[in-house]
Amino acid sequence: MTPLSHDPDARRDIAHVGPVELFTPVLDASRDFFVDVMGLREVHRTDDSVYLHTWDDYQSWTVRLIRRDRAGVGRTYLRAASPQAVDRLTAAVDAQVVTDVRGLGEVRLFTDPDGHELGVYWDVEWYRADDTDRPALKNQAARYPGRGANLRRLDHVNYLTADVPATAAFLGDVLGARCTERIVKDDGSPQAIWYSLGNKTYDLVYTEDWTGSRGRLHHLAFATDTREEILRAADVCLDAGVHIETGPHKHAIQQTFFLYVWEPGGNRIEICNAGARLILAPDWRTISWTREERAKGQAWGLKTIETFHTHGTPVVDQEPT
Repeated sequence: MTPLSHDPDARRDIAHVGPVELFTPVLDASRDFFVDVMGLREVHRTDDSVYLHTWDDYQSWTVRLIRRDRAGVGRTYLRAASPQAVDRLTAAVDAQVVTDVRGLGEVRLFTDPDGHELGVYWDVEWYRADDTDRPALKNQAARYPGRGANLRRLDHVNYLTADVPATAAFLGDVLGARCTERIVKDDGSPQAIWYSLGNKTYDLVYTEDWTGSRGRLHHLAFATDTREEILRAADVCLDAGVHIETGPHKHAIQQTFFLYVWEPGGNRIEICNAGARLILAPDWRTISWTREERAKGQAWGLKTIETFHTHGTPVVDQEPT
């Protein structure tokens, strides 16, 4: 099997994944989870949503929790590399312009082939620390919280999709992302794909939805500084009564050290330390993992728990409890 290659002359018009919206049926409980247990900071509130900030995010907010009947993912905002990049990125899609997103300027909204809503923007309000979280170092967005899991930043989003090949084509042809790793079926078609927007190993992940549903979330991932903080996060979650699904272990794919928990609304949250590996090669060749290689499980640690392959949000009728 020939690995996929990436055109080194391709434009890289997306700078990084920006703020993400997360739906929850228990808004206050989800807010307390992220603030008290994960270490985020509440920066704004409306009647049906709460805006949260990770301590080293230069932008004014990182996650918006929105009250909904069912858990799931809302919009994912992607910051473009320039104002001109916004036009290039949205030239091939049916984009809707909105200007009412808090802390962002004009946003071009569109959907991926699976129905997940994405928004591309350039103008952004930077985070302004006050006396309660002003850092000692001026090149840091806010003071280290010293609370809970101390999540530093949003790392990646892992969606579920009914059509992995169509999504892969969209990520490469429309967003200009490159596939760093993937899982392939026996016929060579992709079953899960990891795409990078910059030099991180991955930013957007899509996994085949075994239910055939569209628009669902597998997990939202946040990064810590060290592995030790993930071990501490496991203790913090244990004391707080948070459901620990699996981990801490190490993935073979992308070599991510991880802990997966469920927030009170039912969404899966990953606490990870993935930033140590960077993709510096401009001609990186996609690493493909076969079914036999995946059957070996994680790089080390316990066997992957069954719910990791079956649970997504919103929950659908085919999904086991």
